Amino acid sequence: MRPRQNQRGTPSGTPSCSRTGGIPCKATVSPCLLAADWAISLFSCHFMEQVMQAQEAHQESLAATTGWGPAYRIHTRCLVLRCWHPADAPLLQAAIAANLEHLRPWLPWAQHEPEALQAKIERLRQYRGAFDLGQDFVYGLFNREETEVLGSSGLHTRVGAGAREIGYWVHKDVLNRGLATEATAGLTQVAFAVDHVARVEIHCDPANVRSLAVPRKLGFCHEATLRHRARTPDGRPRDTMIWTLLAHEYPTSPAAAADIEAFDVMGRRLL
Repeated sequence: MRPRQNQRGTPSGTPSCSRTGGIPCKATVSPCLLAADWAISLFSCHFMEQVMQAQEAHQESLAATTGWGPAYRIHTRCLVLRCWHPADAPLLQAAIAANLEHLRPWLPWAQHEPEALQAKIERLRQYRGAFDLGQDFVYGLFNREETEVLGSSGLHTRVGAGAREIGYWVHKDVLNRGLATEATAGLTQVAFAVDHVARVEIHCDPANVRSLAVPRKLGFCHEATLRHRARTPDGRPRDTMIWTLLAHEYPTSPAAAADIEAFDVMGRRLL
């Protein structure tokens, strides 16, 4: 059966062009349609670019008032916790020298002290570099005037993604004043409210009674005591207590009630 003819004599369903007198031809796309598609595509790209710029401006506006983590400075009732600067090396060297007998029974690095001033400067450069790169966060503990080093602490990333481990030591001249607890409460707040971690841990030697009292006061849970998983500074095997606070436990913990201020690298308020 032959195809049905239309009025112009061409087979039904075959495109024809008026310019060729009804002779069948291939379908063509109007230049106007192409131009319209290009205009729509250009408008869409421009619109998306404006949306992204608006989102970035909104984020920058929020940062201007609330700041960005990490927290470079933390103010507590008696302390200033801040990122170390290489210029702090003389103060740190003096503090460690005054505390060697106090630190050596508990901290392996104290076995390699005293350290030359230049070595201390390089160490603080490494601390600052890791801090700026978001790799690890070591803080100096200072009096409110920042004229004296009263210890050191940190929000360490070595326990994995979404978690921080807090370590600390305090100058022997300010023991039994609650400063380790005060500093740890501040760091715990920063870990949950600024860094938005799921878990904070504290590891300590069961024999270090002052150290283990800190997480207990702040509402951490004693999850386990790992037997002979670490060594004392003189090489003997020792146990390690693991204390943990989870994100959903934090709001009702004593750590959350501590009165602190925290600031980003530009001095903008975080907490």
